[in-house]
Amino acid sequence: MNSFYGVLGSTGCRFFDPRVCSSITLRGHQILQQTQHWIEAQGHQVIYGDTDSVFVWVGNERSEQQALDIGKKLAVILNHNWQQKLQADYGIVSALEIEFETHYLKFLMPTIRNSTQGSKKRYAGLINKKGEQKIIFKGLENVRTDWTELAKHFQKTLYTMVFNGDAVEAYIQKTTLEVLNGQRDHELIYAKRLRQHLELYQKNVPPHVQAARKLPPQQQPKRGETVSYLLTVNGPEPITDDNPKPASAIAYDEYIERQLKPVADSVLQFIGLNFDEITSSQLNLF
Repeated sequence: MNSFYGVLGSTGCRFFDPRVCSSITLRGHQILQQTQHWIEAQGHQVIYGDTDSVFVWVGNERSEQQALDIGKKLAVILNHNWQQKLQADYGIVSALEIEFETHYLKFLMPTIRNSTQGSKKRYAGLINKKGEQKIIFKGLENVRTDWTELAKHFQKTLYTMVFNGDAVEAYIQKTTLEVLNGQRDHELIYAKRLRQHLELYQKNVPPHVQAARKLPPQQQPKRGETVSYLLTVNGPEPITDDNPKPASAIAYDEYIERQLKPVADSVLQFIGLNFDEITSSQLNLF
């Protein structure tokens, strides 16, 4: 049902009907709420749920095998309960099936800024895959195409260190210093695709469009093409194969504020640290 939601809510669809969209949303919420009720009846806590998944906290005292067994058992119980409920309430055979997908050894969900509530569909977790531990990122900078390689590498390393219980202060200071010294310039390039023609951007002119407009007319990209650019003291400037360096100085402070700090503070809050406090002595030197 969720896979049909978008097209049924589009006026260009021949089956467009806002009542159906509303029904899908309400029914999805009902399914998740009922599923949560059954899980909690088994003595477990549901800590998060989105359109098609539920996250269950089983406690630190459980071993990995015990947690896996709980996950498999809950899937059997939930599927059985749905089969019985749909048969009893509507006289239909259940087509719903919940699967036990992943056990996270460690799990972290950054909160919404200035809130204690978790950000929807944004989390990272440590899993054991065939004897090798691996971090899964969902909706965070590490998997987003509109963030720099600097942010992605920084986040992956920082989260790995936090999950491993390693001290992070020296790494954060080292990365910040390397950015300020121009040692990470190759990781600062933004790359974003044009969703429409350049001339159609009027009221809201995003950075990649500002950069594209600084190119000579014959080099300006068309709709669907990707714009590579750097943030400089004179605003966004384009980067091309012919001109791999911007005409103006790179605005390193903006990269630290927009790329490093948000990534760091999203995880540092859980271990009682703060990006500004860690880097303040370095930033004061520049």
